[in-house]
Amino acid sequence: MSIIQQHTQASLSDAWRTINIDALDPDSSQNFDTSTLHPPLPEIGEADVRQLNAQIRQLLRGGDAEGALRGCLECPVYNGSDSAKEAHMQSVVEVLQSIKASEMTPMLQRIYGSEGGSELLDVLMKYLYKGMSGGSSGGGPKTPRTLTPQATGFSQIGSRPLASNENTGAAMSVLLSWHEKVVDVAGLGSIERVMTDWRKV
Repeated sequence: MSIIQQHTQASLSDAWRTINIDALDPDSSQNFDTSTLHPPLPEIGEADVRQLNAQIRQLLRGGDAEGALRGCLECPVYNGSDSAKEAHMQSVVEVLQSIKASEMTPMLQRIYGSEGGSELLDVLMKYLYKGMSGGSSGGGPKTPRTLTPQATGFSQIGSRPLASNENTGAAMSVLLSWHEKVVDVAGLGSIERVMTDWRKV
């Protein structure tokens, strides 16, 4: 007779499935507050963002596009209201759109070669992904998207003849161009660091 046959149904218990072994592990996240793993981020209010954006626009008007870009990237809005994040995102897109394509790579190389340049390009990559995900329309208030079924079986979001879609397309083109240049300068590691970073802009 085998060992399994020797045990009766009464002797076999499912109690082992109800024991929460994580509560017994001292390294388990149940035994400490996981928010203590991340250092607290300073909260940035809308007034601070407006002041920063005014300084950035002043640099742009003065012809210092690189200084304006550095200003955007050195003070990212990680901990703030959605409106503060959106306002800063619009400033970043405004700065990116004001820089000529021929100036992108040299400017990124200078930023990357400076102290903390890798982190600045990672912040830029975060803003590029946020802009490409629809986090900013590149100017103007966001409008809710409407899904229109087409005779072809595909659906169209929004309507094509509107100028806002053209502005969005132009902003997307700029963001994609910057993405290409950032990857050329900082490498694919920048994408990996941005995707795994818990701080979101």
